[in-house]
Amino acid sequence: MSAGSPWTMAPAPLLASLLLAGLALLLAPGVAEGKPHVNHGKFKDGPWTVGHATFYGGRDGSGTTNGGACGFKDELAKDYGALTAAVSPALYSEGAGCGACYEVKGPEEGGGGGGPNKSVVVTATNQAPPPVSGQKGEHFDLTMPAFLQIAEEKAGIVPISYRRVACVRQGGIRYTITGNKNYNMVMVTNVGGEGDVVALSVKGNKRVKWTPMKRSWGQLWTTEVDLTGESLTYRVMTGDHRKATSWHVMPRDWQFGKTYQATKNF
Repeated sequence: MSAGSPWTMAPAPLLASLLLAGLALLLAPGVAEGKPHVNHGKFKDGPWTVGHATFYGGRDGSGTTNGGACGFKDELAKDYGALTAAVSPALYSEGAGCGACYEVKGPEEGGGGGGPNKSVVVTATNQAPPPVSGQKGEHFDLTMPAFLQIAEEKAGIVPISYRRVACVRQGGIRYTITGNKNYNMVMVTNVGGEGDVVALSVKGNKRVKWTPMKRSWGQLWTTEVDLTGESLTYRVMTGDHRKATSWHVMPRDWQFGKTYQATKNF
């Protein structure tokens, strides 16, 4: 080691202090304990892309909230209102696209629209048929209330442009648990930010350690681990890799068939 090295010139007490400081940094909370990454920033809108839109259901949105390929039905469907859409298989992505939000812009005036490039924000709650032959881009099958905000009913099918946008939700993420102690099923709804869910884990307050759940279909997640008798915490990861942890969202006496709401969202 050269004579000019700071280590050769430093007294022994100083060296010991530096070594202890480095060890303390390694053992600091969030470093050695592997705590979850803290997310910064907000979801950013995506680029505009061309597509086409049709409509389904009644003029009040009836017939579009009875389940569908995402599994949002009855009370769960009310989280998303009447402005929803079934999206083509590529956007549905085997259920990973459920809950995503899109701004859909209609055609120019004179092209079947209700005005010059009117737009509406919708939530993906179902799967649409593949893109219509002869039409450009992905297919959005909008509810009638959504379609009528960008085009006239007589248009039937219209060219659109669309982009991913942040989902704005009221209140925290909701978890609905069904099944039994040997096969738990959890439906995740009312997710803000990116809106979709690409991974879900659960943890109990005693014996159940962090356990990844598996997507069954749509936005329904399952595990065969016995979760009964424990306060449950869930960790959601969205498509942009941001995570939200709902600590003890289900009390120790939680019950199958009930929905529990977290205090926070993305």
